[in-house]
Order: sequence, then structure tokens, then C-alpha cells
Amino acid sequence: LGPFSTDSVAQHKICVKEHRVRAEKTTQRPLDRTLFVLNIPPYCSEGVIKELFSQFGPVQSVELREKPGSFEHSGPKLAKYFTPAQKQGFRVGYIVFQKAISITAVKSHPHDVPLVVSTEQRPVWTGLQKWIHQYKQSFAQPDKLQEAVDTFMQDYDKRKEEEAERQKEAAEEQLEDEEGWVKVTRGKSGTKTRPHSEVSNQKALQKESRKRKRKELMNFYTWQHRNTQKEHIAELRKKFEEDKQRIALLRAQRKFRPY
Repeated sequence: LGPFSTDSVAQHKICVKEHRVRAEKTTQRPLDRTLFVLNIPPYCSEGVIKELFSQFGPVQSVELREKPGSFEHSGPKLAKYFTPAQKQGFRVGYIVFQKAISITAVKSHPHDVPLVVSTEQRPVWTGLQKWIHQYKQSFAQPDKLQEAVDTFMQDYDKRKEEEAERQKEAAEEQLEDEEGWVKVTRGKSGTKTRPHSEVSNQKALQKESRKRKRKELMNFYTWQHRNTQKEHIAELRKKFEEDKQRIALLRAQRKFRPY
């Protein structure tokens, strides 16, 4: 990276490589135009990094993170008033250029030609000046805060309308079958009737089929249980007759034995 300013003696080094993660299939980090950067110092913001690397070609986007990872879409970008303060430390970055030739230009940059971070045209706040600047920026101006809230609510309403429109179109596509008929069922009292989709109809048919099979099995088991009871009663009667004959035989063979 080079010295912080032109009169600085110490230099800070960063590591860069072409970002090539085949498992990450996202348009936000194209494999041929994304540069992966390590050891970015805390005083380098996304704007500073973009300005530094713009000399190699137009920069499309800069993403700074605490540690490497796949791209996560976190929804709409919130204003600084609604986002928590980020940890100040060394970070990693993903720089996306508009042209693939910029990656080659970065890798071929001579190591003995440093990139100066803070210049007169592009000053970077550090130390006490940075803290004072951050303290002043922490106070929200009412008009800017209201503008940020209005912008967010407009985007929110727009996304909700688009989502409702997509759900409506998807529901209409599911309602129409191959012949163009729409199936309508009668709802409960006090509720509006609503058409059923093919998926719900299939589930209802499967449930009815399982209920019918269960009823058939119950009838079958009832008949089987009745036959089992009949066989058990016949077996008891047979044993009863055999016991009667055995008792009669014992009585006929009984003899008087006083001693």
C-alpha cells in the first residue's frame, strides 16, 4: 500500500490476489473482475480504497469485511443512522472493477512504487482529527434524517407492492389448469370463497384416500375380530364337553376306601 502520506517514513503492506472462488456463483463478485485484498488498515474506508485503486481502472464497487466470506445479500442498504457502528480494525476487501484488464494492472504494479493514502487533494482523517470529525458526524441533522426515513419508506412500499404483485401473478398461474378452468370451493360461513390450487386439491384427494383405506382396514379388523371370538367360544365349548366326560368317568371309577 505504501506510506500514509508523502512525508511518512513507515510503509504499510497489503496482500492482493485475484478472487477465484468457484463455489461462489454471484454476480456481485465476478471471478474475472474481483480483487481480494488483505490487511487493510482501519483508517482506509471504502471511499479511500476506491480512490486508491481507481488509477488501475474504473472501480464498480468496494466491500470491506472483518473476515473473508461469501457474499450475503442483507436487503436494502440502510443509512448510517440505522446501522450499528462497525468495529475499527484491520479488514479484508473485495474490489470489483468494471474491466478485467484492471486486475492485470494491479498485479503488475511495481512493489517499489507505493500508493499514498492521504494527499492534499484527498486528505484522510486520523488520530484526534478523526475522532473530532466522527463526533461531529454523530449528530443527526433533522432534515437529513427525515430525508433518509422518507427514502427508506418509499423503497419499502415499492418492494411490498412488487412482492404483492408477484404473489398475485403466481397465484393466478396456479389457479388455472390445463383447460383454463378455475376451481372454486365453498368457504365457511362468514368467509369469502377462494379457489384452490392443484397442490391443495392433490393434498385433499390424498387425505380422502387415506381416510377411505383406514375405514376399510377398520371394517376388516372388525370382521376378523368377530371370527376370532366365534372360534374362541367354540374352543371353550369343546373343552367344556371334554371336561364333563372326564368328570363322569372319574365318578364311575370312584371306590370307597375308608383306610
